[in-house]
Amino acid sequence: MGAIAHLYRAEIYRSTTWRTRLDTTTNWSVVTLGVALSITFAAPEASPLPLVLVGVLILLFLALEARRYLYFNVWRARSRWMETHLYAPMLHDGNLHLDENWQEVLAQDYWAPGYHISFMTAFGRRIRRNYLWILIIQSLAFLGKITVHPKPLESVSQLWDRAAVGPVPGVVIIGLGLLYVGSWCGIAIWSAAADRRKFGGERSRGSMG
Repeated sequence: MGAIAHLYRAEIYRSTTWRTRLDTTTNWSVVTLGVALSITFAAPEASPLPLVLVGVLILLFLALEARRYLYFNVWRARSRWMETHLYAPMLHDGNLHLDENWQEVLAQDYWAPGYHISFMTAFGRRIRRNYLWILIIQSLAFLGKITVHPKPLESVSQLWDRAAVGPVPGVVIIGLGLLYVGSWCGIAIWSAAADRRKFGGERSRGSMG
């Protein structure tokens, strides 16, 4: 039990370390979006282009964070597995339920370590947890900018004109924006459905992940 206790502490420490790294990339996304908002709304004549370009950076940070989440999820899943199959039963009735072979699942994960989920699942989870709100703020800010600056919108044709970026027509920019938002939402919904299929209502009783 002493060795198991030290193992559990180690897994908690590693999951905490990687959790901090997740927060770092989220902070980068928030800061870059804040800079883009400041530049875009600095003056009525300022271009909404920074709000478009910042989407590329946010996508990069999201990809980095999803990759970091893959590592974080390994340590988190192991520690959670020990909590639900070792410590909780021990505290509840003193029976470790070794006949359920939960210890073999944990041992196999140490024998052959690997990611417990796919990159796209991690990508979707980070969208659902944090990045969907960042996406909403970015989208509303862009729409607000072309609606009120340099003066309140008077017709739909003005909307297309203001959304244009250089030689790229406004209708193309709006279309790409809808595709951008729709893709993020689609991945988030898909990952949520995949998690429900894999874990059902008892996340702790299924496979680690």
